Amino acid sequence: MKMDKIIKQAQRMQAQMALAQEELQNTVLEGTAGGGAVKVTANGHGEVLSVVIDKEAVNPDDVEMLEDLVLGAIKEATSKARALSEQKMSALTGGMGGFPGLM
Repeated sequence: MKMDKIIKQAQRMQAQMALAQEELQNTVLEGTAGGGAVKVTANGHGEVLSVVIDKEAVNPDDVEMLEDLVLGAIKEATSKARALSEQKMSALTGGMGGFPGLM
């Protein structure tokens, strides 16, 4: 009897994790840099979905600045995604440390 209960609990947790993964896939997060001159959107898994660069940020004489802005916006968007993912998984695992390799 006890094993049946454990199996059902594991199946319930698996369904909840699948739902959380789907929610992360459908969540859009934004990172910006340069006062919004560069905007990057990513999903909750940290996959970059789009990069938008304001034409005013494009200076052929200072490509390094634009590269830094793009990198900064990507880092912000993916950092938000990582934090959201950790929050969702922690809520499911009850702070048990998660499951390596799941993300």
